[in-house]
Amino acid sequence: MVLIYNNIDILTEELKIDAIVRHSLGLHARPAAMIAKLAMKANSGIWLTVKSETVDASSIIDILSLACTDGDRVTIEAENASDTEILREIRSLFEKGFDE
Repeated sequence: MVLIYNNIDILTEELKIDAIVRHSLGLHARPAAMIAKLAMKANSGIWLTVKSETVDASSIIDILSLACTDGDRVTIEAENASDTEILREIRSLFEKGFDE
């Protein structure tokens, strides 16, 4: 995507990272709480998308409503570039199987 601001082209980077659910119980309450805790630290919105359904990553209930199972692909997206590290931390949770 390119934005035009004062006749200057600004190339915008998409702030998305994919992760795979690696937990036999999927995204249950404990992992959802871990994700929400990190998302609440963000300067802007953090979103999770699974199978074309997008929810607010700072809401445990919203995360649980995705009904993610082991092996599901989750896209984690930030609204602001300042939250790139939050995206990486959330992806790390997925990669470590939420330390369970």
